[in-house]
Amino acid sequence: MIKVSFAAFYLVYAETLNWVVPDFHLDVCDFLEDYGTLGLLMMPRGHGKSTLLDIYNAWKLYSNPEHLILHQGATDPDAYKVSRGTEQVLERHPLCQIYKVKKARGETQKWWVSGSTDVRHGSIHARGILSNVTGARANEIQNDDVEVPSNIGTPEAREKLRYRLSEQTHILIPGGQKLFVGTPHTHDSLYTHIQKLGAKCLILKMFQKEKRFEQVIECIVDFEPIYIFSGIGTSSRLLVKDKDFQVKQVGKAYKITFDESHYLIDVYSEALWPERFTSTVMEERRRECRTINEWDSQYQLHAKPVGDVRLDPDKMIPYDCEPVLKRANGQYYMMLGERRIVGISCRWDPSSGKIKSDVSAVSLVLHDDLGNKYWHRSIQLKGDVVTHNANGEITGGQVWQLCDLIEKFYIPKITIETNGIGNFAPAALKGALKKRKLRCGVKEHHSTGPKNKRILESLEGPLVSGLVWVHVSVVDTPEDGENSSVQYKQMRMFNPAITDQEDDYLDSLAGAIVDQPERIGKIHRQNEVNESPNWRSESGVHEATYDFEN
Repeated sequence: MIKVSFAAFYLVYAETLNWVVPDFHLDVCDFLEDYGTLGLLMMPRGHGKSTLLDIYNAWKLYSNPEHLILHQGATDPDAYKVSRGTEQVLERHPLCQIYKVKKARGETQKWWVSGSTDVRHGSIHARGILSNVTGARANEIQNDDVEVPSNIGTPEAREKLRYRLSEQTHILIPGGQKLFVGTPHTHDSLYTHIQKLGAKCLILKMFQKEKRFEQVIECIVDFEPIYIFSGIGTSSRLLVKDKDFQVKQVGKAYKITFDESHYLIDVYSEALWPERFTSTVMEERRRECRTINEWDSQYQLHAKPVGDVRLDPDKMIPYDCEPVLKRANGQYYMMLGERRIVGISCRWDPSSGKIKSDVSAVSLVLHDDLGNKYWHRSIQLKGDVVTHNANGEITGGQVWQLCDLIEKFYIPKITIETNGIGNFAPAALKGALKKRKLRCGVKEHHSTGPKNKRILESLEGPLVSGLVWVHVSVVDTPEDGENSSVQYKQMRMFNPAITDQEDDYLDSLAGAIVDQPERIGKIHRQNEVNESPNWRSESGVHEATYDFEN
């Protein structure tokens, strides 16, 4: 049998079917032929990913009939599509006909090619990622779009997906290969994790260069603008040069001036496949995307959830300074940079031994006189709630760590969530404060009603209003090698429709924010009131003489 490269195998098949092959398909062929032991291929929707995978599988079996492929999709029916597609390529490809490489026996779920001597494990074994494949063995495992909203929507679903993927380690024959193909559907994307593992990656966006602007009438980009979209969803449109905007080259940059202001502008370079994805097609697809996250994840391959993010941490303003206590005119006052702090709130949600979470979270929020809220600390208390020495004196535990925070930031009062283990925490904290000789009020709060509603009502308004600032210590505390902190992750992943999710830090932050009254600031009291004309009629002033007789 004459062996050919995958690119040559693909071109022969494409010529048989009279296809016009885009250049990037050949790049994909080169990548698939030599991706090593771990590979990641990401392509926009509609760019031929599944078709290339069908032909690739046929090429692998043409090159070596003893090769065993375990192909896993999001569901069994999804995996069966590639199984049938591979079978069709074997039936129609000229080289497979010449050398009589074809399906010999088996069904869609598992089948063997002629020349295979393995009687237990199929040449192609196609199953959904959540299906049981414990007894399988394979030289190559393919994960094709296994990350979809249905299996990452809840913490339980994400954990189950990760567990199934970890099982593949024991299925793969030593020296085998593992390939991931797909598009991201969440911030905490599986594909981001695969990149960190050192996978060989080929990531092809619909537009390789991009720039986004908000509330803009003029902007500058460092590449030639080819496509400019305004808005998202049904209100979006592809702007036309010299009609909706003008472009002027300034050195190596390009200055774009719009005829009117736009709330959202996306500027892109040339498209990956302009012959198929024409301007009309791209405008239609942009309008069919419900959210900007859906567009970014499915076409620009950014790790974002398909739906809206209700609590977007990117709306918080980072800062890097510490509060300073000062004294003037016989009084103490606190400054944070140039802002005067008029209130401090601290909320502790003790760990209650919940099955899904064991974080004992504390949030410290500073408040200025203009209504801004500064998320200054977000920490996890560890260990026992309280520890004693042989004499029964408090010497450590979570309450001792909390006393350190109280002493450092001069916290006048702390609120403790008394649900669950919180019933015991206030008394323990009071004992620790007495031992440390610290003066701090301890308020007990028993929460009622839906927690998700409480979090949304407390956080969503200040976030979208730009009133929430965040200290860099909260931003720069990544969890287990993640790019962002666990607090940011909880905000991005927060779903009001899920009752049981990771939200310990959000719950304590929400409580700390509402523990202080809302302030509109002194500047609002300096504005003069615009009096409206009094258009209502008056009865006038009248004098009357009264004569009362005894």
